[in-house]
Amino acid sequence: MNRKSFLNLTARAGLFLGLAPSMLANKSNEIVEKELVNELLKQKKALGNAVGLTADPISKVRVGIIGMGNRGSVLIQMFEYLIKNNHAEIVALSDLKQEKVEKNNEYLKTIQNSSADLYYGNETEWKKLVERDDIDLILIATPWDSHTEMSVYGMEQGKHVACEQPMAMTLEDCWKLIEVAERTQKHCMYMENCCFNGEELWVLNMIDQGVFGDINHAEGAYIHDLRKHMMDDTYYENQWRIKFHEKQNGNFYTGHGLGPTSFYMDIGRGDNYDFITSMSSRDDSLKLGAEMENFPVKKFACGDMNTTLIKTKLGRTIMLQFDTHTGRPYSRLNNVFGTKAAHEGYPSRLYVGHDELQWGHSWLKDEEYKEYRERYDHPLWNKLKTQIDANAVGHGGMDFVMIYRLIRCLNKGLPLDINLYDSVLWSAMTPLSEISVANNSARTVVPDFTGGTWETPRKNEILRDIL
Repeated sequence: MNRKSFLNLTARAGLFLGLAPSMLANKSNEIVEKELVNELLKQKKALGNAVGLTADPISKVRVGIIGMGNRGSVLIQMFEYLIKNNHAEIVALSDLKQEKVEKNNEYLKTIQNSSADLYYGNETEWKKLVERDDIDLILIATPWDSHTEMSVYGMEQGKHVACEQPMAMTLEDCWKLIEVAERTQKHCMYMENCCFNGEELWVLNMIDQGVFGDINHAEGAYIHDLRKHMMDDTYYENQWRIKFHEKQNGNFYTGHGLGPTSFYMDIGRGDNYDFITSMSSRDDSLKLGAEMENFPVKKFACGDMNTTLIKTKLGRTIMLQFDTHTGRPYSRLNNVFGTKAAHEGYPSRLYVGHDELQWGHSWLKDEEYKEYRERYDHPLWNKLKTQIDANAVGHGGMDFVMIYRLIRCLNKGLPLDINLYDSVLWSAMTPLSEISVANNSARTVVPDFTGGTWETPRKNEILRDIL
């Protein structure tokens, strides 16, 4: 490698890892690119002491919400049942814009006896909310680049934290979340609602019951044409989301696909990611959308489709895709393949194998599919059917189930369904994918963020008895 290439690589690696250039200066330019990147990924070690983390039960969880835009305005609606049953109370709301917190506070008054205290007007007001001594849990629904800072500050102030994805945009921030959460022993949860969706819970329950045999491969994605939303003047405050697409290239929204597939494969619970390779296509669809909308930016760093392949320690494979540029129907794929059965989503289809090999295969007929759906549906969806139907605005009810499980675990002092290490692993796929893409899709190792605890098999927490 020549010196120019080496310097370009170290600059890119420093950006993705959150490292200062001085930390890279003494590396020999004889180190090949793959070795350099992989060496830089082995910086730190987790203690692993947040596995099965519990805290004292909280009879009524006092909640503060930061970010009252599109997402925060949906999340607050998921609390009606919990507030009316005395499981939770929303104490404070924060946003840059006064009209956003006031609008959501008006809604809150219809489901709660008391209104919330409001924090708005500048970029540090949220800290006053976090510093209060009458809040147990902080929900964060702000632009991505503020998630780590807010999560860390929340835990340092003695609060449990649940944050929208991604929780970190660099590997350095991933390690920061681990250090603070392990030290403070506060819950740090990535709010991946798709893990709580009916279809995904049904598939997970079938896997747990042995219907699929041994799982060898799964596919997940976030495929959702967001060009109109990202280029709209008001939908995302200050058009914050598309700015990542202007400067970075990788998978920015990993959890919708990676959360459920990781649960299917017991990632962090007997298996773990080993290495990835990632590549992005050209940005033709996004450029075309910019021309149609007369958007001032015409060239983007992020390709239309990012595909990341993941190999696990036990030899399984995952295909993860991210495309918010292409005009096509929404899909999360939700494909999983085992030795006895296969499932593909969008639309949901199930194949269950037989004891002998066959010449041809076909998906189960509607009646057979319905039989499996009824037999293996996660009991949580049957228990909460009335509340799920009433909260369909929350992505068909999965937002409600996610918030319900979070609050009830805190009420009872139980470990959360999504723990610190899940949260960091899923977040880390963003900078890891960027490293691989920038490095010609090179094999890129995944650090062990679990402190070796992944090697001990255990049942997924979301399969516990109903709370």
